[in-house]
Amino acid sequence: MLQQTTTAAAGGSNAEALQQMSFSHLLQNFDAVGWIVFITLTLMSVLSVYWIVINFVKNLRLRGSSDRVVSTFWETPNAQDAIRYMEEQSRSEPFSKIALDAAQAAAHHQRHEGSRLVESLNRSEFVDRALRQAVTRESSRLEAGLTVLATVGSTAPFVGLLGTVWGIYHALLRLGASGESSIQAVAGPVGEALIMTAIGLFVAIPAVLAYNFFVRLNRVTNNKFDTFAHDLHDFFATGSRVGEVASKR
Repeated sequence: MLQQTTTAAAGGSNAEALQQMSFSHLLQNFDAVGWIVFITLTLMSVLSVYWIVINFVKNLRLRGSSDRVVSTFWETPNAQDAIRYMEEQSRSEPFSKIALDAAQAAAHHQRHEGSRLVESLNRSEFVDRALRQAVTRESSRLEAGLTVLATVGSTAPFVGLLGTVWGIYHALLRLGASGESSIQAVAGPVGEALIMTAIGLFVAIPAVLAYNFFVRLNRVTNNKFDTFAHDLHDFFATGSRVGEVASKR
């Protein structure tokens, strides 16, 4: 009878200890440091999800429109019609903005023939400078949010680790205060430590994966920017693309 009572008491104690390791118990027993760590990880997660969604939608739209915009520009026989088509594109479409900057630079240089501008820079150099600035600007826009993802991916595990260390510290204090080496004395703080570690990893892993994914996509898009810019430079500096000149010969 005594053994059954002892077993039942031990089972109840273990069940109570396991209940202390739940997430609800974690929230109820946060101190100032615990709340700071938890709120920081929550904000990191929100920012990470926000920039993941923004960059995913942006790259999805860009992938669907880039080939269409570039091919339409080159397939339009009249240069004015091609430029007008570029002006009709949305403000977030980068290839049209690069083409418009090149066209505006060529037109500006042509309007100022005989001035000091033309004497200091020839048409090719002036268009090339405009294209470099346009490509740099659009490349910078592609990278929006990647710094946040990189920061979250690299720091979230350490923020979670801070919560882990703090939870273990509380476990040791409770163990020393109770004078008992039982699971009831340390279950809550240790559970808090383990949960904070899991939250830190849960925040960091998607951010790292998304960062690497978007960097790869941006590298491909930047290569397309460079190719398009080179063709635009040849077109506005000489009046035709290099491939067209070679084919005519």
